[in-house]
Amino acid sequence: MRKTERFPVENANSLWQIYKTVSFWKVVKNFIVIQLARYTPFMRMKNWLYRAFLRMKVGDQTAFALMVMPDTMFPEKITVGKNSIIGYNTTILAHEYLIEEYRIGDVRIGDEVLIGANTTILPGVTIGDRAVVSAATLVHKDVAPGTFVGGNPMKVIYTKEEMEKREEHVSDE
Repeated sequence: MRKTERFPVENANSLWQIYKTVSFWKVVKNFIVIQLARYTPFMRMKNWLYRAFLRMKVGDQTAFALMVMPDTMFPEKITVGKNSIIGYNTTILAHEYLIEEYRIGDVRIGDEVLIGANTTILPGVTIGDRAVVSAATLVHKDVAPGTFVGGNPMKVIYTKEEMEKREEHVSDE
């Protein structure tokens, strides 16, 4: 189960009430910073923009590929460890607006994690150290450290133990 905080709403759906949940000016600032970062080819600059203006926690040597889209409303709820790669056009959500409620949850991506292109990470998810998420995966639950997951719905492709055996086999050749 994802770890999110739930907030019920009345009357119209929660997205119609967006600026009761987050400041309009915060969203404008975040959107501008995210758009700059999405297109810049400079890793250090992206990480600086995310840390300085969005208050994201980003580890050293982490690389965000072109077009990555962090959460516009609550980017401060995103943590990415050191030496991780977030693939092209990946979306990292820390919120979800639904008909009768909205949810907010921390997203934690560990150290040395590989996230494939076009992946969507939902709020309240933790991806453990050295995990691999294949391209086009919907990460809707936690990913154990060292595992290889993929698909929609996301499934474990290789456990940590199977990944270690595969790495041993490759190094023996």
